[in-house]
Amino acid sequence: MANTPQARKRIRRNERRAVVNGNRMSRIRTFVKKVEAAIEGGDKPAAVEALKAAQPELARGVARGVLHKNTASRKFSRLTKRVAAL
Repeated sequence: MANTPQARKRIRRNERRAVVNGNRMSRIRTFVKKVEAAIEGGDKPAAVEALKAAQPELARGVARGVLHKNTASRKFSRLTKRVAAL
């Protein structure tokens, strides 16, 4: 258990941030899943639209610090490649 007031506050803060960051990651995953579902369904127009919606979400995750820049770039690149192949 934390012994100093700063450490106690850090624990409280970390718990709050974990909830917020978890919600952000969940939102990003949902957008990515929509793209993947459209790809699996073979619906190119829907996949393109879903990809356009997912890209800013991935970028927002990077800006907010829940995703590494290269991870978001890799995910977007692979999704774009799959959509283009439809």
